[in-house]
Amino acid sequence: MARPILVFGRSGQVAQELALLAERTGRPMTFAGRETLDLSDHGAIAGLIEAVAPSAVINAAAYTAVDRAESEAEAAYALNVAAPGAMAAACAALGLPFVHFSTDYVFEGTLERPYVETDPTGPTGIYGASKLAGERKVAQAGGAAATLRTSWVYSRHGANFVKTMLRLAADRDELGVVADQIGRPTWARDCAEAALVTADALAADPALAGVYHLSGAGDASWADLAQAVFEVSAARGGPTAKVRPITTADYPTPARRPANSRLDCGKLEAALNWRTRPWRESLTACMTEMEL
Repeated sequence: MARPILVFGRSGQVAQELALLAERTGRPMTFAGRETLDLSDHGAIAGLIEAVAPSAVINAAAYTAVDRAESEAEAAYALNVAAPGAMAAACAALGLPFVHFSTDYVFEGTLERPYVETDPTGPTGIYGASKLAGERKVAQAGGAAATLRTSWVYSRHGANFVKTMLRLAADRDELGVVADQIGRPTWARDCAEAALVTADALAADPALAGVYHLSGAGDASWADLAQAVFEVSAARGGPTAKVRPITTADYPTPARRPANSRLDCGKLEAALNWRTRPWRESLTACMTEMEL
């Protein structure tokens, strides 16, 4: 019987998409959520990895509350730094491929072009700083570990921008949406599929370890994404609203967002033969599965 992939996380967007892929493809996966173990117990993390004896480990657990992290730094660092560090160390000791997720928020967001993996980092908030520190912990552990930086993740699961727009449009005719932050929206399904491809690639060639960028193809502002959401929704008889472009200054938040979150995925495409899907294509596919 094939050894399963061990996935840390169960309720997050990527973890739920991995569960769907396991169901649809028959690929064995074991999921470890909060009810399975306390991720602050590093001994338990190593013990679980040894007990499951997986073919690879994917970390889909993270502290992702960007604004709340500004007042909960200790919690953010525990989940985004110490836990993945323990996972990576255990995987390195056992010779297992390890795939970890990070974020566009490790960058300051001031470049005029999409970011590549070797560009200088400069997080502007606790969330980004904790994710960057987590990347470094994973790298320090050695072994066949890959970090996938992604951006603007959405799905039919959990809380995300796409679902928020649909919820707000049910009660409002017009929504003010930030138009001066540019990024590349990413479907969690694409993240899940890329994680499996990466795990298999690392098993075949541990030299592929490192940091990769993973996002949808094509640029968008939050206002562009909202407009696209409502266009798809309207075509399916779902809620829609007029989008009124606003500036970041019009919508202040505890954590400062990068003005440019665009990630260049060329390295991932070349090394892993990965096709980056246009974000509008992925958005339509995702919303087709939603109950509008």
